[in-house]
Amino acid sequence: MDINTINQQVQQESLFLQDLKREIAKVIVGQEDLLEKMLVALLADGHILIEGVPGLAKTLAVKTMAQAIHGTFQRIQFTPDLLPADITGTQIFNPKDGSFYAKPGPVFANFVLADEINRSPAKVQSALLEAMQERQVTIGEKTYALPKPFMVMATQNPVEQEGTYPLPEAQVDRFMLKVLVTYPTKEEEKLILERMSAHQKIDVSTQVTPEMILKARQVTDGIYVDEKIKNYIVNLVFATRYPKEAGLEKISSFIAYGASPRATIFLTQAAKAYAFLNGRGYVTPEDIKTIGADVLRHRILLSYEAEAENISSDQIVKQIFDAVDVP
Repeated sequence: MDINTINQQVQQESLFLQDLKREIAKVIVGQEDLLEKMLVALLADGHILIEGVPGLAKTLAVKTMAQAIHGTFQRIQFTPDLLPADITGTQIFNPKDGSFYAKPGPVFANFVLADEINRSPAKVQSALLEAMQERQVTIGEKTYALPKPFMVMATQNPVEQEGTYPLPEAQVDRFMLKVLVTYPTKEEEKLILERMSAHQKIDVSTQVTPEMILKARQVTDGIYVDEKIKNYIVNLVFATRYPKEAGLEKISSFIAYGASPRATIFLTQAAKAYAFLNGRGYVTPEDIKTIGADVLRHRILLSYEAEAENISSDQIVKQIFDAVDVP
């Protein structure tokens, strides 16, 4: 298929996104970056990890998006005493005929909000692993498929906060994007005050359905990625593993482990979704730069040296993007 045909297809299929954004903006003030990245994850069939202090409308954003798409929504509040079966479901004994039947847990929904995911120990966080990766859940001896689309949107408090557990590396790697949410501006804060202090229920109504999202995903898959862009993505990921070869001697001691091949896949898929959001049938280097930090920031494991010198993974990602040649 030539680029003009893909372009036309994308422009036609992405029209509903304006309607979706407009409805979500009725409830959420500001946070354009978060909403854009949530749509990218949705179109690229990925999961999203949202980090920020409490009270920044992270939960509200996820809930509003689920309402606007008319998908099923479940919220799981992670606490230190939560059990894996509280998420995936369990087998219940039927005394009448002596058999067991499966009672599905809250993970069986289109949109699952894992609220404050780092308030639970690793065993519980890992209960989501199979669901996120395989889109299925095993209860007892039986495996059950999850509904389509299926998306986990997890919120976490900054790790320095009281009563938080770090997420296992394997779990973190399953999230396509990690988005940092910051405080609103003064103007936005005033608008939040006016909108939210009135206690009026704001209705979100769109014609968007889960089927439309699945159709948009098919179009997103067909977006053109040039050979030079593919090389650019691979060079970026390799620079996180072998910074010296990319001319980044200074930061090589700060990286304990670089990004996995999953980063290469996710960066490509997220860039395609970002191009779709912008009504384009092809990926540009600018798409990679815009989405790159969100894909890479949680995949670079820092050394003790970096922590001692207060170097963040965001600083390292920025240096990598500055060093790698743009096609």
